[in-house]
Parts: sequence; C-alpha cells; structure tokens
Amino acid sequence: MPSKGKDVKHTPTLSGTSHELDPYLPRNGNLGYRISRYELDLTYRVSSNRLRGTATITATSYQQLSRLTLDLAGGMRVERVSVNHKQARHSHRSGKLSITPAQPIPPGGAITVVIRYGGNPRPLRSPWGTVGWEELEDGSLCANQPNGAPSWFPCDDHPEAKAPFQISITTDSPYFALANGVLISKKRSAAQTTWVYEQVEPMATYLASIQIGQYEHRRLATAPVPVYALAPRRLHRQFGESFANQVPMMECFTELFGPYPFPQYTAVVVDDDLEIPLEAQTFSTFGANHCDGTLTSERLIAHELAHQWFGNSVTVARWRDIWLNEGFACYAEWLWSQRSGGRSAEEWARHYYAKLAAAPVKVPLADPGPKEMFDDWVYKRGAITLHALRLRLGDGSFFALLHRWTDKYRYRAATTEDFIALASTYIGESLNDFWRVWLFVPELPPFPEPGVRAR
Repeated sequence: MPSKGKDVKHTPTLSGTSHELDPYLPRNGNLGYRISRYELDLTYRVSSNRLRGTATITATSYQQLSRLTLDLAGGMRVERVSVNHKQARHSHRSGKLSITPAQPIPPGGAITVVIRYGGNPRPLRSPWGTVGWEELEDGSLCANQPNGAPSWFPCDDHPEAKAPFQISITTDSPYFALANGVLISKKRSAAQTTWVYEQVEPMATYLASIQIGQYEHRRLATAPVPVYALAPRRLHRQFGESFANQVPMMECFTELFGPYPFPQYTAVVVDDDLEIPLEAQTFSTFGANHCDGTLTSERLIAHELAHQWFGNSVTVARWRDIWLNEGFACYAEWLWSQRSGGRSAEEWARHYYAKLAAAPVKVPLADPGPKEMFDDWVYKRGAITLHALRLRLGDGSFFALLHRWTDKYRYRAATTEDFIALASTYIGESLNDFWRVWLFVPELPPFPEPGVRAR
C-alpha cells in the first residue's frame, strides 16, 4: 500500500459543455445549457416547515434557447422569474419549471436566472423510497440521492451537471444550520441567524444538503484535514465512543486513496433514528441509532467517509455506473476493517461472494437497471470486483490506480469506461476478459485468485 501523499492543490474544473438525459431518470435533467454556479438564499421556519428562497443560477447555453427548463417539485410555488435581469414568463407543472426569456438566448450566451419561490418542502416519492427535504422531530435534513434535490431548490438534476454552490440559510437562532462547503459568514439578527456556506468545488445536485437542528459543534482534528462533529449535546459521550476512529479513518483513507478532496469534513448525528446514513459533499449524516456508544456502525462511518472520494469528488456521469460509487465505498469498509484489526478484505470478499453465489442475479453490474441500482448486491459485487482487480494487478499497481483515479477525475464526472481505460495503463496485458465476466455478464465468475486470468 502506498505511503501518504502530499497535499496537492487542485483547481476545480467543470464538466463538459453538454450532457444527455439519463435513461434511469429520464424526467430529471435538462438540455440546452450548462449551469456554472448556484446561489441559494433560503429562509426556513422550523415550527411551520416553511421555506422561502431566491435561487440565482448562472449558466451558458450550448444551443439556441427560446425556452429552458429546470427541475422543481410541485411542493414549491414559484412567485417570480427573471432571465438576464428581465422578467420572464414561466409555467410549473409535473416537476418542471419552464421559462421563456424575453429574448431567445443564442448559442454560447450567458444566462442568469433568478427564481423567487416558497412552500412547505416535503420528500418526493420515488422507486427507492422518499427522497429530498425531510422534517425531523426538531429540525430538518436533506436526503437527495438520486432525485430529491428538486424538493427544495430549482436545478438541473443530473449527476454529471456539477457546479459550485453558495448556500445562505436563515433560520431560528437556537438552531445550528449546516450546508455544503465552508462557512464564510454567520450573522445573528434578532431571533434569527443567517449562515452562509461556499462550496467552491463543483457539486452534483443530489449531494447538496442542509441540516438544521439544536446541535453542538466540535472540532475533532486539524490534520490531515479539519474534521468536525455535529450532534445533540445528549449524545456527546456516545459520539466519542461510536466515532472514536473517525480521525484515524481519515488518515487511513488519505493514504490509500490520495489527498482528501475538500477543505473539511463533518460527521453529523441527528436526534432522530435513520434507516441508513446519508451522503452529502463535505459531510455525512447519521441517525441517533448509529451513535449508541458502541462501534456497531463503524462500517457505515467508513462507507460514508469514502464517498467523499468516490461519489462526491469523482461523480458518476450516468446512474448505470453506480458501482463506481458504492463498490468503492463498500471496499473501503473492508480495507478499514483490516487496518483496524478486524477481518481482512480477503475474508470479507469471500464472505460476501458466498452470499452472492447463493442468490444469483440476472443483470450485469455495469448496468443493473434503475430498480436495482441501490440493491445490496451492487455494493458487494462492486467491492468484490475491486478486490479481484487488486489481486490481478498487485497491491502496488492497484493502489497507484486508485490515487490516479481520484486525481485525474477530481471534481469531475466519470464512467465505467473511464475506469477501464485508466486501469489498462497499470498492467502489461489485456483486461478485456476480466471486465467482461465481472462487469458485463450477470453470472458470478469464480472467486478471484492472485494473478489468475478471468475466464
């Protein structure tokens, strides 16, 4: 395994000029332009679950536009829209905000859209359960993956459409408000406090999030990057025990995966129980049930931290490539287990291989279909595929590949084909048979052995 890399400064880059709609979520995403920045100025009343907002969206057209659309759920009522400082006609139905500028936008034209809106945000129903803005007993959270972002702000809701964000949230002063990025200002006025966060590194909309609650904020470490805790005061002791390895985990992952890609990281624990932890750029959210004073949820803590590299910094360009997020995060669980004195990655791979062999699936890992893309088998087969690749390449080349992957595609969106192409540069023979049996054929190949070719 490689030694710790030096901290490397990177300039955030935006994705390509255009993208196609995703067949897994064909109703989300929009064509004709690319967004280069979101500025969200939000006010939220906890007691009434009332959100009012102004979204300022900067974009560039890549074709002639007499009309453009954004994703926005019906729970939000649009009050006014302007394009390039001129009022624009709009309609809002079926989760789409359709905007007609006063003058058509030419190809390459600069676009500034300002949208005033408000309402009572609520989760959206999806094939994967409810997603989006969710009320807590005393506060709120956002669980956007994969298509919940439009529940609380207008956006181009496509994983490849990454952009920097500034999020300003004004809420009742007893509450702590957290959003993505770094806090750049905090101002208290009467009974309310305004928190302003800047997320410089481009972010997919499904990773945008706000957490509001009566939390205690603590710093856990300053190196290798600042690490923070945000949790109810009553869970202070339990957090110290359940998250005791959060900082060593960060040190381990920066060694294995490369420099941490963002300025800081926060582990959030809400005062409610959650079925699963939630992923967001620069922080992860856990339920009170994940903070019980034991290490029972440590694999989940590792999984969510790993997503900062695999899923947040390097984001899938298409939902069919979800194994690139979840397979890596699952494999990170196994790597941490071995590093912390538990089962080795080899033992975990054999354990879950037996489970997969006992319950075969009929779709390939590289295209599991929208209904199954978050099924557990995708996570586990993805992780075993990475273990098989590690055995084929050897530790030195495998971990060098991970460092190169997180560096080359930092702040960008990537595909399975991108990973295949990069991996080919770390071995002197063809990996076509390997990828065919592990990614593109549903049947489970034999358990991998070091240096043995797939058949």
